[in-house]
Amino acid sequence: MTTYTARPIAPPVLKELRTADDAGRPLAPVTDGEGGAPLRCCLRRSAPGERIALVSYAPLRRWAAETGAEPGAYDEQGPVFIHAEECAGPEEGDGYPFANAHRTVRRYSADGHILGGHLAATVGDEALRNAFDDPSVVLVHVRAVEYGCFLYEVRRP
Repeated sequence: MTTYTARPIAPPVLKELRTADDAGRPLAPVTDGEGGAPLRCCLRRSAPGERIALVSYAPLRRWAAETGAEPGAYDEQGPVFIHAEECAGPEEGDGYPFANAHRTVRRYSADGHILGGHLAATVGDEALRNAFDDPSVVLVHVRAVEYGCFLYEVRRP
């Protein structure tokens, strides 16, 4: 049985985003009074009192720069929450964060084009195995249904 890995935003990218986000805006940190924001740096929800920031992030653009893909019009950016300062990243063995809600599992080819997606009642090995059943799928984005926001990526093992 294949186990897939949820990938947070990488530390070097987070460092860049804390200077200027993918839309060119400077970081605007806030103190999270209520908690509950889905943090893409450590793949957990924020706690009340933590310093966080909402930044514009282009996940496919970042992946394409790493792989040489040309996603064209599929290159999009959207809002994500991160810690305003460096954090320790995800805890080892956390499985699939933000999984216990309906999620969109969006599939991409090696050139960065969308191959489709599906609504998953929960994200786990079965949903990801189904996404990677097509051998042309190399990358999956797990996204929130409510706003379509990027939560994390999963790559073919």
